[in-house]
Amino acid sequence: MLDRVRRDIRAPLLYDVDDDAKNEPPANVATDASDETRADHDIGSTATPTEEPNDDNDIDAAFGGKSADTDGDSDDVVAESAVDRVADGGDDDADPAAERLRTELAGLIERYGITVDARTFHALWYYLHRDFRGYGRLDPLVQDDRIEDISCDGPDHPVFIYHETYTDLETNVAFESAALDDFVVRLAQQAGRHISVGDPLIEATLPDGSRAELSLGEEVTPHGSAFTIRQYAADPLTPIDLIERGTFDAAGLAYCWLCIEHKKSLLVAGGTAAGKTTTLNALSMFVPPGAKVVTIEDTRELTLAHDNWLAAVTREQLTEGAAIDMYDLLRSALRHRPEYLLVGEVRGEEAETLFQAMNTGHTTLSTIHADSIETAVTRLENEPIGLPRTMVESLDLCAVQTQRRLGGQRVRRVDGISEIRGIDDRTGDLDYAEPVSWQPQSDSFSRSHSEVLESIRAERGWDPGDLQAELAAREQFLNTLLERGVTDYREFTAHLRAYDADAVDGDHQADQTVSAMTTDSQSESVSPPGGSADDGSSSTGTAAHGSVSDDDTVDQRTDAVSTITEILSYR
Repeated sequence: MLDRVRRDIRAPLLYDVDDDAKNEPPANVATDASDETRADHDIGSTATPTEEPNDDNDIDAAFGGKSADTDGDSDDVVAESAVDRVADGGDDDADPAAERLRTELAGLIERYGITVDARTFHALWYYLHRDFRGYGRLDPLVQDDRIEDISCDGPDHPVFIYHETYTDLETNVAFESAALDDFVVRLAQQAGRHISVGDPLIEATLPDGSRAELSLGEEVTPHGSAFTIRQYAADPLTPIDLIERGTFDAAGLAYCWLCIEHKKSLLVAGGTAAGKTTTLNALSMFVPPGAKVVTIEDTRELTLAHDNWLAAVTREQLTEGAAIDMYDLLRSALRHRPEYLLVGEVRGEEAETLFQAMNTGHTTLSTIHADSIETAVTRLENEPIGLPRTMVESLDLCAVQTQRRLGGQRVRRVDGISEIRGIDDRTGDLDYAEPVSWQPQSDSFSRSHSEVLESIRAERGWDPGDLQAELAAREQFLNTLLERGVTDYREFTAHLRAYDADAVDGDHQADQTVSAMTTDSQSESVSPPGGSADDGSSSTGTAAHGSVSDDDTVDQRTDAVSTITEILSYR
């Protein structure tokens, strides 16, 4: 163990981004030191060790401490005290393997009679945990939630990252050939997968939920082993996050919310790293809380707070047993009678079953690689998907998301949301319109007439004023949550549950639901959109849905308080 510590290298962070920094990129701090040079930077060391320590005094000197039989300073403590000082209350206490590592480290230090201070013990523990339970030299990068991608193109090539603020950055980390092979194999093992020269290319999900694309050796990647780790936030982004980042505005999300609630199917199109899955996950939070939801993915990425949610993932061919692909999962999912079906991405034969499900009343939300509505339709109609145009017609909405540069920064924006209106009788082409579109000059969104909203209005028996009041109330509700910083997906779903008609009683009394939440000081609530229920100024409630008696209002408020209190206590 001591020999390993002596060969230690410093953590491979290349940048120190100030939270107040806006547009200045971080400086790259190159570290070209060899292992021998890096030995001069031993953790906790006050002198450069030049040879293996031969006794306890030498060991203590190498670690910056003093031997057990000499008088130490007040901050030199025995191993047991060091454990108490630096290891209490950490996240690793919930990890039995990490706890065992800590115990073994303390035992070895005590066994050899070494005296170390808390800082040195913490440093030792950090590197042991990093190498055995973490991701080795990449661990600081993996732990940075601002980094979206980590990639290495081969041995002796620098590792590159994609930072959410500073985009593409080169790091000071590079692997030698053998070390890179070992690291790729280790990533595969952490994901519970096998990679070898005979099977050198795999896609895997790492324990923290990140997605890894791995290649081993030079057969498929001539420069040598390579990897890309695509990281995802521990908690998914919510619609409030999308507003905050400018991907949508509140009015556009209110439109999507109303459409999804009324079972309109939607496809999110976009190029690589456009944020399709992130947006799909955020929009899926508008699915009514009580609905039956089934998600189907190659790699687990979608996260919901719905109680009635079944998540399914594909499985590749194993030594024993058959492979389970998207098509198999989709057929199985339909037997679960889902009200909403979420598919991570459509790209093959499963698309036909997905669109058949649309035609049979299953609301579907999915993504597709395409940079426009025209490209999306072309992909759907041609191989390998090959859907007939009459089947594509069953899709209601298609949102196209792209990466753009604004003010020197790369941002994600929904270019527009298109409605599929059918097949043009004259040309035979699909007819579609764009009721929501992004204006790059002003970085704002414009709206036009929506036939989908008109169909919802007719279905609900609303007049045009009722429809506009409903949209305005939802927009104000989202803006209120934005002002209050409600970005946790569980909390967002709890507020949405209280807003939803099923969470109260019968028809939708949104303003009264939120008002009821504000009457309970422990409910962490939001204010009512569109005014109170008693002053007649509400943009929903009695104006849109008829009069409500005082007794009914009291009952609904009581139910709402009970519901939201239960939800928040459960969370």
